[in-house]
Amino acid sequence: MLLNQETEIKIDPRVKRTQALIQQAFGDLLAEKGFQSITVQDITQRAEINRATFYAHFPDKFALLENHIQQVFRAELEKRTLHACHYSEDNLQALIVTVIEFIGQANTHCKSLDSQFELMVERQVRKQIQEILELWISKVGADIETQTAATASSWTIYGLALQHNQDKRSNKPSSETFAKQVLPLVRDNLHLQQETPQA
Repeated sequence: MLLNQETEIKIDPRVKRTQALIQQAFGDLLAEKGFQSITVQDITQRAEINRATFYAHFPDKFALLENHIQQVFRAELEKRTLHACHYSEDNLQALIVTVIEFIGQANTHCKSLDSQFELMVERQVRKQIQEILELWISKVGADIETQTAATASSWTIYGLALQHNQDKRSNKPSSETFAKQVLPLVRDNLHLQQETPQA
């Protein structure tokens, strides 16, 4: 589920402060060395907290990574208000661009990529793409079951975004141009019953 803003407001400010310290420390460490090389001790030293405080918030560094990716990607979606939008081709194209750019940033900010990191990024990003698509489809209707359409399209968007980021050509299209090119493929995958006016 997308985070309920009221729930977020009710969190104790001290808890939010500590989590922010942990997240900042973790993000900095990801930029300096690979996820596998990061230890809980590295995180606690950088955040200037003790191990007990860390474990009061996260059971291990894998849970922290999952939360970190979830929060950062959600912030990108909220920046573009995609989590609160309705379906339109413009919004769908913006979603594709957001995923392309997020994957590119994740690859840049993590010094040494590994399979666990990439798998976690894929899982968290696809989950949030699917949630947004299910919301959009539920308002428009589809020729196939909503979850099926959203799941298939989330895989398509993530796969295409990954392809774009792995393209090493010097003349590869920009994320906006690429998103516009693949838009018909993603749109058709949604099996929408009708077109809505573009926002």
